[in-house]
Amino acid sequence: MADFVAKCELVSKDIFAIVERYKGSVSAEHGVGLVKKPYLQYTRSAVEINYMRSLKLVFDPKGVMNPGKVFDL
Repeated sequence: MADFVAKCELVSKDIFAIVERYKGSVSAEHGVGLVKKPYLQYTRSAVEINYMRSLKLVFDPKGVMNPGKVFDL
């Protein structure tokens, strides 16, 4: 897994800069996950990310679902 993440990091910044320029979005079939986590702010405002974090707290107040994936509690 670490090898995969390292390879993704080689191109991710460039890819997400293009996504941001064309007003695309960071998404994934199974969630943002670890690879796209550092790039969420490219297409979501701080307010949107805070809303996402707030929803996570409502449905998972103890942080047991997908710990460390997007929002560390």
